[in-house]
Amino acid sequence: MSKIILTGDRPTGRLHLGHYVGSLKRRVELQNSGEYEKILIMIADAQALTDNFDNPEKIRQNIIEVALDYLSVGLDPSISTLFIQSQIPELTEFTFYYMNLVTMARLHRNPTVKAEIQLRNFESNIPAGFFCYPISQAADITAFKATTVPVGEDQLPMIEQTREIVRKFNSIYSKTLIEPEALLPKNNACMRLPGTDGKAKMSKSLGNCIYLADTPEETKQKIMSMYTDPLHIQVSDPGHIEGNTVFTYLDAFCQNTHFEQFLPEYNNLEELKEHYTKGGLGDVKIKKFLNYIIQSELEPIRAKRKEYEKDIPAVYDILKAGSENARTLAIETLDEVKQAMKINYFDDISLIQAHKTKYEF
Repeated sequence: MSKIILTGDRPTGRLHLGHYVGSLKRRVELQNSGEYEKILIMIADAQALTDNFDNPEKIRQNIIEVALDYLSVGLDPSISTLFIQSQIPELTEFTFYYMNLVTMARLHRNPTVKAEIQLRNFESNIPAGFFCYPISQAADITAFKATTVPVGEDQLPMIEQTREIVRKFNSIYSKTLIEPEALLPKNNACMRLPGTDGKAKMSKSLGNCIYLADTPEETKQKIMSMYTDPLHIQVSDPGHIEGNTVFTYLDAFCQNTHFEQFLPEYNNLEELKEHYTKGGLGDVKIKKFLNYIIQSELEPIRAKRKEYEKDIPAVYDILKAGSENARTLAIETLDEVKQAMKINYFDDISLIQAHKTKYEF
């Protein structure tokens, strides 16, 4: 069986470091590994409209921002298919058929849906499209016969719901759909990078994100104001690592080679942590170290983005070509689904012939 990846992002704003360590960097590694026959990366605009239906311009303007972020981190359109979800109308048809395979009670039990509803304060006023998002995601995954879906730990319930839909469809009709596997980040610190203010999640509305497109000055300002240990008042005070945002970022980004380059008095991160917990190491020093690391990571990304920004029409051409390619794949799978469900009336010659014979005199 072919190995196929499907992943993507909602275009509600520019992508940030949480996206980068949680998925983007891994996508590039997977793309360049040569292990996958197809890699499809979706800008999920239709999905974003489920809770931004009253502000479509926000989604419209951010399509290009997400595309530029994709290209700047190293996603190669000659290898990976970059496409826009709404340009694949077949996905809506998949969703409609799958709705019959899922109960309202099952959707209510989905932990990710419950968390997202609470986050957006929807309470009882939940848009039906948002509530049915797990079904839409199942449509996205199965339409392209994805075998692998890179996700964060919080998205595992969504993948499990897709697997349930696949199993139910295959048992009722015929073995047509592929049951996908989730692929989690390898580094635990990358599972969910906190905001710069120490809150559990980076959020555009909270203003606690470091964006891939931020200038060096903006990046430095955000790092130097980052939440650390409120009990670490004096340099001599013992510091705490747990819950300290700077060290969480260091866990996600720091390598031993960074010490040779930026902080040669330490050999590795464990030595730095040990000194901080004993006392005698100031927050400013570790923030400066983190700034050097993040700036070195973002510098080539910024440079590549500037090159793509010089020819925006070419970026739209990439998305158009990718969407056309993705649609071809979705159409092929939808034909198989309709055949399994026996709703391919005009293609079923045996059905037509049987009725012809029945009504012949």
